Amino acid sequence: MTRGIGWYVHHQGAGHLQRARAVAGALDRPCTILGTLAGFDTAGLDTVDLPDDRPLGDAAFDGRDGATGRPEALHYAPLNHPGVRARMARIAAWAERAEPALLVVDVSVEVALLARLLSVPTLVVRLAGTRTDRPHLEAFRGAARLLAPFPEALDGAGVPDWVRAKTLYAGFLGAPAQAPIEAGRDIVVVFGRGGAGGDLADLAAAARAVPDRPWHVLGPVSGSGAVPGNLHLHGWVPDVEARVARAALLVGGGGDGVVALAAAQRKRFVCLPEERAYGEQTEKAEALARLGGAIVHPGWPSAAAWPGLIAAARAIDPSVIGGLHDPDAVRTCAATIQTLIADL
Repeated sequence: MTRGIGWYVHHQGAGHLQRARAVAGALDRPCTILGTLAGFDTAGLDTVDLPDDRPLGDAAFDGRDGATGRPEALHYAPLNHPGVRARMARIAAWAERAEPALLVVDVSVEVALLARLLSVPTLVVRLAGTRTDRPHLEAFRGAARLLAPFPEALDGAGVPDWVRAKTLYAGFLGAPAQAPIEAGRDIVVVFGRGGAGGDLADLAAAARAVPDRPWHVLGPVSGSGAVPGNLHLHGWVPDVEARVARAALLVGGGGDGVVALAAAQRKRFVCLPEERAYGEQTEKAEALARLGGAIVHPGWPSAAAWPGLIAAARAIDPSVIGGLHDPDAVRTCAATIQTLIADL
């Protein structure tokens, strides 16, 4: 009987689950997705739904408990939290029952260390940003191998050599390539699940500052007020890739999902990195700027800045960011996981 694997997914944003779904479909062995999955599309997946471990369901929680007396190898180990207790117990029960050949951890220091204590080998996902604190390094040290869901060219300069040597740079996972489309003048703005979304006043000011172009906004927008005629708010849509394909210019944050989308579709890109723990989006955006793959501005620009940003973005060569897309990334990642399991 072929032993399956598990894939733990974090509940911040949709990218973790999207990666797991893409690679699981390319594996030749069963894959079980473990995570807090309420609100996500898990159709067709084998799942273990885990209790929420956030304090009082706080959606803005950054993953660190701030408690005194916490072991230095952990980020989040609150006391007297029934959700944490039930979550870890459910993972342990699944591991005993399933006897997995491997657990991919995307991402949690605590789950990676729990798996090691359960005698389950791990492939630990290493996100961008400065993750040289002791908890991250201990999780990396205990892993059989590390998986970076981005190209090596976007890695940070401060990553220790031994961490780099242990890392499989898988490239962007789950973003299908799109044949180039003759773009019009549309600007497409994408807000994902992991951030705060857009602000209507800011979007309206940007559209008024560049009135000769239609602005199409995908994802959540909050606030009220007048909407200029060239600003179109679409909310959540099922065909993000198709809408971006028709854009002359893409605007979005520095998360893996939107950067992968820009690369897969070779789009001129205005990258607005959001504040994230460990500088995840900031470091990736800085690397894009160094490569000449995007125009980068920290946070949402003022209305006066938009005409210049649009002009600068129109002048960049989209083949630079397009060169970061690997059409075989998912298949290569799945094959590497198979090899890792065989070696173990």
